[in-house]
Amino acid sequence: MSGRVPPLVGADLWQGVMAAAAGRCQCRGTCGKKHDKDGGRCPAVHGSYLRHGTGPVRLLAAPADPDGLLLPAHQAAALPKAALAAWCPACHDATRRTTAKAQHAAAPAVEPDSLFDL
Repeated sequence: MSGRVPPLVGADLWQGVMAAAAGRCQCRGTCGKKHDKDGGRCPAVHGSYLRHGTGPVRLLAAPADPDGLLLPAHQAAALPKAALAAWCPACHDATRRTTAKAQHAAAPAVEPDSLFDL
């Protein structure tokens, strides 16, 4: 737990989520990667370096449910600790994109309004 710098707002909530995650990203492949080398879970640990030349990993506390990643910020901020998970930025962004694409593909096609009645 040492070396973790919490965000300025919601530090208690963030620290609770990080403690539950043991300071490691909780993605299990929703980002599109299988994370096979690491037992099916993302290897990103808060404050560590994944590759040479990159900055340290800064984990996010965000909705655990991939659909929740598309919630407006004010709704996501109101979620309880049990509904949150630790995400590295790469897994968070990839999961969010994948979920948005899936929801867009599943949405029924809407015909545009016509300007004129024929």
